[in-house]
Amino acid sequence: MKLNARSLATICIMATFISPLFAQDTASDIYTAKCKMCHGVDGLGNTPAGRIAKIVSFKDPSTVKTPDGDLVATIKNGKNKMPAFAGKLTDDQINSLVAYIRILQK
Repeated sequence: MKLNARSLATICIMATFISPLFAQDTASDIYTAKCKMCHGVDGLGNTPAGRIAKIVSFKDPSTVKTPDGDLVATIKNGKNKMPAFAGKLTDDQINSLVAYIRILQK
């Protein structure tokens, strides 16, 4: 199929408006929006909010040993001063956050 310039421009314009409707936030984007303020870019919890809340580093051995299911439950239900994200994030988003936390632990 041969596209002329007008057809190609129409497709590009449509994609600009339609693609954000189908875009999924990446775990990194979700982490930045929901977690970074307290946990920090590196997950060490060395932020003003993290120090106040006494957040344990993701690299702490106790956190490293925490099963994924427990991390999922913490994200869903919250813990101490951490808010609950059940109903705010999908199960897939929460699972992707757990995978992202595992990456930060390395």
